[in-house]
Amino acid sequence: MWYVYIVECSDGTLYTGITTDVNKRIETHNKGKGAKYSKTRLPVVLRASFDGFDKSTAAKEEYRIKKLTRKEKINLINGN
Repeated sequence: MWYVYIVECSDGTLYTGITTDVNKRIETHNKGKGAKYSKTRLPVVLRASFDGFDKSTAAKEEYRIKKLTRKEKINLINGN
C-alpha cells in the first residue's frame, strides 16, 4: 500500500510526497536525507496522510495535490 503525505516545513511551506511507510519517510526527511526541497527546511512535521493507493495512483494524487494552491492544500489537510 502506498501513501500520499503532506508535511509542513520549518519555513511554513507545504511539501507533498508518496511513500510506503509514512513514519520512516518523515524520519528520513528530518535526517536531511529526504527530498532536496525539504533538506534546507528542517524539521518537517506531518500534517496529513492518505492511504489505500497503488504506486501509480499515489503518484497521480501527489501530482494533483502539488498543483493545488496553499489554501486548497490547507483545506485538504483540515478535511474540507
